[in-house]
Amino acid sequence: MHKLTTYLAKNHSQIVIEDLNVSGMISNHKLAKAVADMGFYEFRRQLEYKCELYGSKLIVVDRWFPSSKTCSHCGEVKQFLSLSERVFNCEGCNFSCDRDLNAALNLAMAVSSTVTACGLDNADVARMKQE
Repeated sequence: MHKLTTYLAKNHSQIVIEDLNVSGMISNHKLAKAVADMGFYEFRRQLEYKCELYGSKLIVVDRWFPSSKTCSHCGEVKQFLSLSERVFNCEGCNFSCDRDLNAALNLAMAVSSTVTACGLDNADVARMKQE
């Protein structure tokens, strides 16, 4: 985990992760052992301090953003998507891809839409307006 987080922080200027509800996932008896073994909290903790150390920007996307349920091709949001569905199939545009890849594409689009033309995100612009 140390090697991976160091590699990411050193080699990428911007890293995007989701704010996962780990305690909620652990309460699901079918997921509990697998989620607990993953060390999500430790991974995020290491990324946070290493990004600060190496000058990378860590962006944490809100846990309620429907990254898995949204079509990265047309933007249609599914009402229900079970954990067993590993391939995302959009009824609107017939787009199909791996569920996790679809979520990653949506996270990338969510972050890029918050960046202004001059490369500042909305928080930076608000801070500049206050100054």
